Amino acid sequence: MTALKRPWTKYPYFEEDTSAEVVLARMGAATDPRLAEVMTSAIKHLHAFVKEVRPTHEEWLTAIKFLTETGHMCSDWRQEYILLSDTLGVTMLVDAINHSHGDGATENTILGPFYVENPPHRENGANICLDGKGEPLTVQGRVVDTAGNPIAGATVDAWQTNDDGFYDVQQKGVQPDMNLRGIFTTDAKGRFSFRSVKPRYYPIPFDGPVGKLLGAMQRGPNRAAHIHFIVKAQGFETVITHVFPPDCPYLELDAVFGVKETLIGDFRQTGTPSAPEWQLDWDFTLAPSR
Repeated sequence: MTALKRPWTKYPYFEEDTSAEVVLARMGAATDPRLAEVMTSAIKHLHAFVKEVRPTHEEWLTAIKFLTETGHMCSDWRQEYILLSDTLGVTMLVDAINHSHGDGATENTILGPFYVENPPHRENGANICLDGKGEPLTVQGRVVDTAGNPIAGATVDAWQTNDDGFYDVQQKGVQPDMNLRGIFTTDAKGRFSFRSVKPRYYPIPFDGPVGKLLGAMQRGPNRAAHIHFIVKAQGFETVITHVFPPDCPYLELDAVFGVKETLIGDFRQTGTPSAPEWQLDWDFTLAPSR
């Protein structure tokens, strides 16, 4: 029997060969242009992916369950989807696309899922380590423009894990609130300084679906040791970045691909073997706002 073809049909019927085109034909003409551009590309690539992989119904349901479990793991302090984006290298790719101006500014890297808004403003030289754990570290430096001129009044927002490898928000009631967090303001010569502890490597949360995926892919969960920074100044591009110690064994195996060679700092030992202390001299370079 020959199928009846109706010339008055407004939209084409679904077929494997033209699946993406069939779906895209349903998009309205008044769709926001950027949304239309994004969804056109997303649908084309998603359909091409499915055609290449040719999943079974069971495999596709496994993918749906994975995304569902990822959403269920999200909370006010844990964002499992950010973790997924980070571990697949997508966060770093988006960052690279948006910070490719090559003007000598300090390189960006990922924000991470444990940033906390409105940390305390502290005086230069203050100690942000409130639990007393770890090897003491002095961080000092300047914020300058791409010509090397100091930027007064810039803010340096710093945060890191404690010596046990946890952020304060991961250990509510164990760590003091706002442990190892603080904002510092540069002086007239662009200088800032604070006391902390030498950062150590730590595993990203791997008790959820992202951790299970890493295990299935034979990948480790460890992040290279680092201190987070957000550096801002009026009239300049904001820098979101890390600084890494050179002796960390996970610099080349960072679970979220966040390490850049230009962000590996010189952590100098200033104490004794029995009482180790460290110093990091680090300048941030900001580019003019675009």
